[in-house]
Amino acid sequence: MVIKMGGSKENYPCLIRPSSFQEGPRMGDAKFVQEMGHNHRLVLGDIDQNVVGVTLNHFVVNEAEFKGLDDSTIIDVEECEDASDGGVPMFVKHTEDMLDEIDRMEEIEMEDVEDPVIDVDSSDLKDPLAVVEYIDDIIAYCRKTEVHYKFELMDETLFLTVDLIDRFLERQTVIRKKLQLVGLTAILLACKYEEVSVPLVEDLLLLSDKAYTRKEVIDMERLMVNKLQFNLSVPTPYVFMRRFLKAAQSNQKLELLSFFIIELCLVEYEMLKFPPSLLAAAAIYTAQCSLYYSFKQWSRTSEWYTRYSQDQLLECSKLMVTFHQKAGTGKLNGVHRKYSTWKFGHVAKAEPARFLLDL
Repeated sequence: MVIKMGGSKENYPCLIRPSSFQEGPRMGDAKFVQEMGHNHRLVLGDIDQNVVGVTLNHFVVNEAEFKGLDDSTIIDVEECEDASDGGVPMFVKHTEDMLDEIDRMEEIEMEDVEDPVIDVDSSDLKDPLAVVEYIDDIIAYCRKTEVHYKFELMDETLFLTVDLIDRFLERQTVIRKKLQLVGLTAILLACKYEEVSVPLVEDLLLLSDKAYTRKEVIDMERLMVNKLQFNLSVPTPYVFMRRFLKAAQSNQKLELLSFFIIELCLVEYEMLKFPPSLLAAAAIYTAQCSLYYSFKQWSRTSEWYTRYSQDQLLECSKLMVTFHQKAGTGKLNGVHRKYSTWKFGHVAKAEPARFLLDL
């Protein structure tokens, strides 16, 4: 909007006069209507000569600035363009160009603003079970003590079972016919550590079709805890999965698909080289790519809390995509059958993120 100070008003048909002007009758008065009936347009020679040669002072103001102006003439640029026979004055065009440039620069600045990091713990400040005061220290400790190992699974007991098996086999050579015994004993130890209600040894023996005796299980339990030096308190991928899913602001479908992908890695020897925190982050990233068919799914918030960039996850994610592609084939398809059920949202039927293989 433009304000012109001084000069005649006859040459500006689109001028908006103050509502309290006193130099003429008001709209609606009979006298006004009568005078308007005899009004004639002034000839060019009768126009106020003061306008000629006068330099009009103009400047741009906002609404708050022109509210206090008493003797000013306000020109609405758009109405003036419609009402005038000639073009828009140069100063009006210049002002419009400046405003357009400012708008364009603001749009560019908005595009350059980085994705902000969200405080994912702010909603849990009043939840004592979320241990918001200590969660960063807990994750830092888990990062410090995490080790390379073979398997990941869905809940704490299963994750710990796999960890016990892996660490025990690193220290002790076991003949093939005793491998199932190692697995049963690892389940027993993990249940004693994690569960409130521990299954009986006899119940575990049924899983092996009574291939072993109770004494063999107890002897293997003694051997395992000694080889592991009674160190059962270890960070498992489950801890990282829960934390990273929260950072990703996941929904149920993303959570189920993430666990499906990470469970596919259980029997894959190639995944031993990745730490559990990276496996957890890569599983979530791969699941996001599968659901949303987009490469740029790793947010600044996820990167901040996982401490892994998208590029750092790519190698692991590509392997997970290959496991996803062949999940329903071969003998080891139990995970695929599990996640094809209604209970787990049929997420096994999700399309693999094949485009990641081309990156």
